[in-house]
Amino acid sequence: MTASSNTAQLAAFAAGLRFEDIPAPVVRKIEDLLVDWFGSAVAGHGARPVETLTRFACAMGASDGASEVIVNGTRSSPYMAAMANAAASHVAEQDDVHNGSVFHPATVVFPPAMAVAQAMGASGAQLLTACVVGYEVGIRVGEFLGRSHYRIFHTTGTAGTLAAAAAVGHLLGLNAQQMLHAFGSAGTQSAGLWEFLRTAADSKQLHTAHAAGAGLMAAYLAQDGFTGAADILQGPQGMAAGMSSDAQPAKLVDGLGTRWATAETSFKYHASCRHTHPAADALLQVMQTHGLQVADLAEVITHVHQGAIDVLGPVVQPTTVHQSKFSMGTVLALVAQYGHAGLVEFDQHFLSSTTQQLRDRVRMVLDTEVDSAYPQRWIGKVTVITTDGRELHGRVDEPKGDPGNTLSRQEITDKALRLAAFSGGATPQAMGHAVDALWQVATWPRVGALLA
Repeated sequence: MTASSNTAQLAAFAAGLRFEDIPAPVVRKIEDLLVDWFGSAVAGHGARPVETLTRFACAMGASDGASEVIVNGTRSSPYMAAMANAAASHVAEQDDVHNGSVFHPATVVFPPAMAVAQAMGASGAQLLTACVVGYEVGIRVGEFLGRSHYRIFHTTGTAGTLAAAAAVGHLLGLNAQQMLHAFGSAGTQSAGLWEFLRTAADSKQLHTAHAAGAGLMAAYLAQDGFTGAADILQGPQGMAAGMSSDAQPAKLVDGLGTRWATAETSFKYHASCRHTHPAADALLQVMQTHGLQVADLAEVITHVHQGAIDVLGPVVQPTTVHQSKFSMGTVLALVAQYGHAGLVEFDQHFLSSTTQQLRDRVRMVLDTEVDSAYPQRWIGKVTVITTDGRELHGRVDEPKGDPGNTLSRQEITDKALRLAAFSGGATPQAMGHAVDALWQVATWPRVGALLA
């Protein structure tokens, strides 16, 4: 079996990483990300697409399995639990994102890793190590595939299959050669297209469910001797050849073992597509600085990167709560009214007359500076025209949740408790107990159920 040196190096890293190799700040970061993900998973409770996918998973899987299905408290096989939990954790639009890869790692890494760790009786340290592996691999594959890939493909669904395979493969103890096979089987199943946004379809949750399940399957198959493409990433008929026109092979091994991409991951403050967050924070800055109210806003011009236009542009008049989270105008209208765009604001106000009127006074324009900085930096710039004729400008270089403007552990805890309260997926007491326990995950001798 032959492979490009980059792919082989990435596989060897994924197979060989030890808990002791991970710097303490990165361990703390993956703990933060785990608690943050758990809140999003519980928030999926009751969401119609999630419930549909969960019913399918439970009907197709064992009812007495070792892995927890978070939204309904049942047990199933690792495969089915991973799919259900991956769908659940991506619907509230509060799960994490890595800027440079435009990739949501948590929703495709933690569900399969947690499900397998529960089935194996792995330790908390083993779980965390596997999840760091998943983040490092998935982020690098997303960076490798580039901006042209993201214009058509939902990177979380595509790179996510390899992230899931890497995390599960590490838990299974795959060697470097087996991990390479797992990458091949995962990559050939990579999928996820943005077309669903035009008609408010449910596909986004299917993307993450499929990526988690396909990656898990790829790892188990590799453990049993199943072979995958030798060079699934860079081969002449591999992922880059079919899915990218600007692939960057060097990104696959950029700083392996020294640059920890996990630590670069951002938390989401607003419950919406991350492309809306920089402009939302910049609008808040202008309104707070100048004491503006909603009635003062005649027009809001957001200066954005092309990726924002590609993803958000098709959503002009959203018809569902989830679709509205991909409407720049809706997000900024909610932020202007309530100071943030949270689950309650979307659920109760995304179609209010005030929201719709302000939504239609927001527009996006491509900005050379913002576009050239993207995706490494997501700069927020807005121009606000007031009803009395003033032209005001706002700028945010690090939106709330970015590594340089991150959430504290208390803020992460509070966010998780809010998400559970909104969905009713866990009682305040049960959620508080679960979150308190998760903060100690590195000391767990065995990974068990998260919700009693």
